[in-house]
Amino acid sequence: MTWDWGAVRAFLPHFWDGLLVTLEALALGSVFSFVLGLVWTLLMRAPTRWVRWPVGAVTEFVRNTPLLVQLFFLFYVLPEWGLTFSALTTGVFAIGLHYSTYTMQVYRAGIEAVPTGQWEAAVALNLPRRRTWTAVILPQAIRRVVPALGNYVISMLKDTPMLMAITVLEMLGQARLFSQQHFQFTEPLTVIGVAFILVSYLASLLLRALERRLVR
Repeated sequence: MTWDWGAVRAFLPHFWDGLLVTLEALALGSVFSFVLGLVWTLLMRAPTRWVRWPVGAVTEFVRNTPLLVQLFFLFYVLPEWGLTFSALTTGVFAIGLHYSTYTMQVYRAGIEAVPTGQWEAAVALNLPRRRTWTAVILPQAIRRVVPALGNYVISMLKDTPMLMAITVLEMLGQARLFSQQHFQFTEPLTVIGVAFILVSYLASLLLRALERRLVR
């Protein structure tokens, strides 16, 4: 087997297109999962069980079903009910929804790690409930859980190839399409593997830098 640099050069334009789609899906999915995960967490702390029970049932169902099944359901079943979205939008929603059930647990742990004295001080100062959450509790909780949230970003990156199943041409989708058209498999798949390693490593370095900054 010989390495064909010509195939690598021919694949690079497709690779950059796939990389942009991968990063777009990762960024949007991460933001969606972080916001929705925080919403789930706050709803689970609602005083009434009629809020907590449905939220708990939904999040448990999502967390305990495979992401690939959810992708297929959202992309192929929802249109039969009149809900049609683009493949990328569906993929971002599926990844964000799936991982929000994990970030929810991260936020929960962060909130529970805030010292009880902080809650008591807020009550003693007669702070409104919203002010207590936005100015006292959440800033401390989120600071504690940034490393865990960053780990889920890296996990989401490694799950983006699943979007190929619903016709999203991210990096692996572009490599697969190029390989089938040119009968060159080694070069594009190797490039994609190296790209995933580099992006994951850069993300881990950024996470460590952010963690050190928050500690300071």
